[in-house]
Amino acid sequence: MSAHRLDSQPIHLGGGATAVVQPEFTGMEWYAGYVERHGTDGSDGRLVSMYSFAQDWDMWEMHPLGEEVVVCLSGAMVLHQEFPDGTTARVPLAAGEYAINPRGTWHTADIAEPATGLFITSGLGTEHRPR
Repeated sequence: MSAHRLDSQPIHLGGGATAVVQPEFTGMEWYAGYVERHGTDGSDGRLVSMYSFAQDWDMWEMHPLGEEVVVCLSGAMVLHQEFPDGTTARVPLAAGEYAINPRGTWHTADIAEPATGLFITSGLGTEHRPR
């Protein structure tokens, strides 16, 4: 067995308590391949990924089939949430803190200082829209 870098090779947690190393992340098109590889796990599958940010996100995203856990590992970020009923929330996160994006909640982030986040996502059906 060899070590892998979570910032370049996410993990899929699937049925039967499996953990599957993913191919190297190449950009937004990578997600289509992820769905092809693991779509049969349905909303029970989870994508575990890690990203570092120096700038605010330039888009919103929403996961219609499940919740997403966002853990701030370093730095600071402000998570913005827009709930299905139209209400909004602003959630500041410092290193070691986490928030949950409920199912169907649009979310984006402002980066208060360079930050790294860990994401545990029910990724099937994820939607994006410009910020």
